[in-house]
Parts: sequence; structure tokens; C-alpha cells
Amino acid sequence: MILRKYISLLGIGSAQIDLILEKETYSAGEEVKGYFQIKGGTVVQKLKRIECDLVMADIKEEKEETVETKTILTTKSIQSETDEHIPFRFLLPDALEMSAGTLNYHFRTRLVFDKGVESKDLDVIRIVGK
Repeated sequence: MILRKYISLLGIGSAQIDLILEKETYSAGEEVKGYFQIKGGTVVQKLKRIECDLVMADIKEEKEETVETKTILTTKSIQSETDEHIPFRFLLPDALEMSAGTLNYHFRTRLVFDKGVESKDLDVIRIVGK
């Protein structure tokens, strides 16, 4: 048991997060709905927070800009080998540029534990005209 605990601190067998969205295409100002799916690892882990950034990426310019961040603070313990869902709602800003060519958007999600490495997820979305 102690060996599994130390291995999870290195990220092996730790809990994982996945943002599941209802769809991939949105308009500026629209509400994004979905849920965070958290799968427990091999040992119980204490969760500190879930961070989810909306990121605008310009591939040609090789730069990323965080547009907005949503943080859920918690002291919840993630039990081993469980599957939990936490609702997700995010209101997109009205002033977003449309996705086109080298400009795209994605949600970068991090599951931050009291001890151990973070679990990360990335979900691309497309912004179209209203």
C-alpha cells in the first residue's frame, strides 16, 4: 500500500480528469455545458482544486493567451477506482474572435492534488459567428 501511495505521488496510478463537453462548436457569448469526469487512481487522493482555462492560441505567432479561468476549490477525497462527474458551465465572452486558420481555442483543465502531480486535459472548441 505504501509503495502505491509513493508511486501515485509521481503520477503513476493517480486520479485523472477529463472535461466532457456537449458539443465542439459555439458562438461568442454562448454558454458551454458539460461535466468533469474524474477517475480515481490506485489510492485515495485529496483534491485541492480544479482549474479550467479558456485559452486562445495563435499557431502562426506561436503564442497562447488565457482568456478566462474557472476555478473550483474543494477538499474532496477522490476514492480509488471510482468514477465521479462534476457539472461544468462556462459563459464564453461576447468579444471572442472567430476560429479561423491559425487561431483556435481550447479548454486546459488541471486537477490539483494536496500531494502529488497534477492531472491535465485539453479540449479544443471552435468559435463561429452568431
